[in-house]
Amino acid sequence: MKVLKFGGTSVGSAERMKNVADLIQNGDAKIVVLSAMSGTTNKLVQLAEALYQNKNDDANAQIDALHDNYKQVVESLYITSEKKKQANELLTHHFDFIRAFTQDLFTIHEERAILAQGELLSTALFQFFLEEQGIPSVLLSALNFMKIDENEEPDAAYIAKNIKTELEKYPESKLFITQGYICRNAFGEIDNLKRGGSDYSASLIGAAVDASEIQIWTDIDGMHNNDPRIVKNTYPIAELSFDEAAELAYFGAKILHPSSVLPAKQKNIPVRLLNTMQPEAKGTIIQSERSGGGIKAVAAKDDITAIKIKSGRMLLAYGFLRSVFEVFERFKTPIDMITTSEVAVSITIDNSKYLSEIVAELETFGQVEVDEDQTIICIVGDFIADRSGSGLKIFEALKDIPLRMISYGGSKNNISLLINKSDKVEALTKLNEGIF
Repeated sequence: MKVLKFGGTSVGSAERMKNVADLIQNGDAKIVVLSAMSGTTNKLVQLAEALYQNKNDDANAQIDALHDNYKQVVESLYITSEKKKQANELLTHHFDFIRAFTQDLFTIHEERAILAQGELLSTALFQFFLEEQGIPSVLLSALNFMKIDENEEPDAAYIAKNIKTELEKYPESKLFITQGYICRNAFGEIDNLKRGGSDYSASLIGAAVDASEIQIWTDIDGMHNNDPRIVKNTYPIAELSFDEAAELAYFGAKILHPSSVLPAKQKNIPVRLLNTMQPEAKGTIIQSERSGGGIKAVAAKDDITAIKIKSGRMLLAYGFLRSVFEVFERFKTPIDMITTSEVAVSITIDNSKYLSEIVAELETFGQVEVDEDQTIICIVGDFIADRSGSGLKIFEALKDIPLRMISYGGSKNNISLLINKSDKVEALTKLNEGIF
């Protein structure tokens, strides 16, 4: 069995949904994971913000506008009046549910229930279309098997047990449709796997059913060697290892959610990135086997804050770094990069929510300097310690770009550089010219 995930742009209109239906009809056993239609989750987030602020008139106007958008999709998607009636009744049910939150106290629990409506709508409308076309399929609710624990981590054992229970109810079926992103939490409440979580859903489902392959269908033909939104003449990478793909996803490659590679890696299930708009394109295959050394790709991560702690007490002081890291642990703030010297340590973070509190505590250790609006440039490949040449190419290409930090050696798949955000476009362009 294969698991196929289609993102929001892939199901973003009636026409796109029809294309997806064509792509999944080859007779193979598969689970199709759908995101919300493109733009829906953002609109539901805006709606939730209005409800938090008790702007109920504004919220009702937003609900009406989104409901009208979906009515237009229904009109374009279905042929028969029977299916149009059934679909519009479904819309009324879901939007009445959303509208009910304008009448009562609004909390984070209600917000999560509202955010789940996008995936519930896209999968139900798609299932109705398959029924109208006479394509045998089963709609499975992800809320019956997808669960996170008290630490907001996926409960893999629960997921595997319950999705198999759901599948066993339909022994004759080969095509299953379900939602990405949404789940239940440890208390049984509707929750989610955070933004971009449909990729994660697909990987978790693939691992749970021991899929032969996980396919992530989006609007670009694989993971590119550089950011195609910024740099000209990029190209899709044919093969990546799990570690290489994880580095690229974490450090800015938007095609893949950073968490989504891990469940597939643990079960050694290949992940294939494909383009819904160009299904004939080969895309990118991510697997455990390495495909040769050298530099594969470059990615960039914005909105980075660099923090330097200078202290004479660092010299020969064991336990100093532990004390520094404990500050970030207390404020649940992950560190991206770190470099050290005898008298200073520099780190970077991508979440500045508790920056002032962190700096206040770090100042008890020494002088603290903060640089905001930084960008991490991540160069990914298979860098073997005794292989020469890769570093020379990178630094020769960036000889005119001021480098704030350099991190090399922590992973044989990644060289990370910190630069000013204002230099990002030039840096990515020069790397493309100098490396590829």
